[in-house]
Amino acid sequence: MDHSIKVGLCFGMTSGIITTLGLMVGLHSGTHLKTVVIGGILTIAVADAFSDALGIHISEESENKHTEKQIWLSTLATFFAKFFLATSFMVPVVLLRLDQAMIVSIVWGTAIISALSYFIARDGNESAIKVIFEHLFIIFLVVTITHFIGDLISRLLY
Repeated sequence: MDHSIKVGLCFGMTSGIITTLGLMVGLHSGTHLKTVVIGGILTIAVADAFSDALGIHISEESENKHTEKQIWLSTLATFFAKFFLATSFMVPVVLLRLDQAMIVSIVWGTAIISALSYFIARDGNESAIKVIFEHLFIIFLVVTITHFIGDLISRLLY
């Protein structure tokens, strides 16, 4: 796979999962409202996908070693990976009760991160178990922290 596309896909997918899950869990524990969670997902899918794509674009430019085509490939791969992965979390929210959708979304996100981590480890000749658990631990931290933040905000404001 082209390095520029790989950079964009890996970054976009990882950010799409962690950011979207963190926001979803925080909004769910803070409001328990499906409409708020859907609004958060759409906001992440659009605003944060553009933000991440621009971040990759500027980061790749700052290295002064990539062609314009490579930079734009990374930029577009980041945007589309984040946008489509973030919006995929809407499916369970729309189709299921919100508490069920949260569980399905966490399973969906951890499954994708596990698969992505496996391929990254394999390509880098590293221990797949180590890389997978390292990345899953970060997701666990994000989900746990955002849950408690949402819960705290809910208790303080309501």
